[in-house]
Amino acid sequence: MTQHMSPPRGGTGKTAAADGPSAWRSLTARADLRTLSLLGVLAVLVLIGGITQPDAFLDTRNLQLVLTQASVIGVVTVGMTFVIISGGIDLSVGAIVALASVWATTVATQEFGFVGILFTAVVVGVGCGLVNGVLIAYGRMVPFIATLAMLASARGLALQITDGRTQVVTVPSVLDLGERDSYVLGIPPLVLVFAAVTVVGWLALNRTTFGRRTVAVGGNAEAARLAGIDVRRQRLYLYLLSGLCCGIAAFLLIVLAGSGQNTNGNLYELDAIAAAIIGGTLLTGGRGTIVGSVLGVLVFTTITNIFALNNLQTDVQQIAKGAIIVAAVLVQRRSASTT
Repeated sequence: MTQHMSPPRGGTGKTAAADGPSAWRSLTARADLRTLSLLGVLAVLVLIGGITQPDAFLDTRNLQLVLTQASVIGVVTVGMTFVIISGGIDLSVGAIVALASVWATTVATQEFGFVGILFTAVVVGVGCGLVNGVLIAYGRMVPFIATLAMLASARGLALQITDGRTQVVTVPSVLDLGERDSYVLGIPPLVLVFAAVTVVGWLALNRTTFGRRTVAVGGNAEAARLAGIDVRRQRLYLYLLSGLCCGIAAFLLIVLAGSGQNTNGNLYELDAIAAAIIGGTLLTGGRGTIVGSVLGVLVFTTITNIFALNNLQTDVQQIAKGAIIVAAVLVQRRSASTT
């Protein structure tokens, strides 16, 4: 007798294939609306900055500074977006940036010059991502707990390496990247790296099997498994990607600050999660955009810059960020209830 299995929650392959085009058009429409909304918010912020501090805010150097500051946290946010879309979370990104930055700026590492610093920062980031991925994917640990443990461990190791002291970079080729003479058509090299990471991230999410598997795992992990996706391996790859982004961000921060400190990357995890959320990425997984996350980073960086130029207190700035996050989550819930 032939047994008939009920389709897994999330639909069968045939149903998904039949509903795919209309669902994809609906998702694209919502993504476009969110992108336009964020662009509108960004335009309003630029208008506010131009009105309150026209000479300082609209100055070319200040705009370059805003983009440069957005580059470091922006690269971290790209990796975080992939992780959240898959239904995970990474609370350790800031600590990984700190650890990678101090490990890459030790005296022994700097003896190998530019390549040594870059290579060390990337390897440390990927190594931490590997530990997170193995614990979560194969150790079956909850992402919150695993990455929280990595946060504490990486911060502690960074403090042990530096002994609380700032490690000054003495490699000219690294420091030169932060100078205006290295700008390409008026664009800082750090911004170009951020743009490259964004483009690669967008292509990976929207034009590759890797991106489709990431969305599938976040939408319904069991259905993804029944469809033939190795869910554990996919999750491992995603935390490796997050670690890679942290390593790249650590190098950018070294260039920007000219040093490595155990306090680097403080609260980066909150900023990256917040940017992804207001960019339209669901905390429950299954939906998100790289473009939205990048716009979220630019919104927060612009707010910080406007507050600094107007000599407003940091606590007011944090309250404003919190209000934006709450509003974004409420909009997400309203959008989810109507679909």
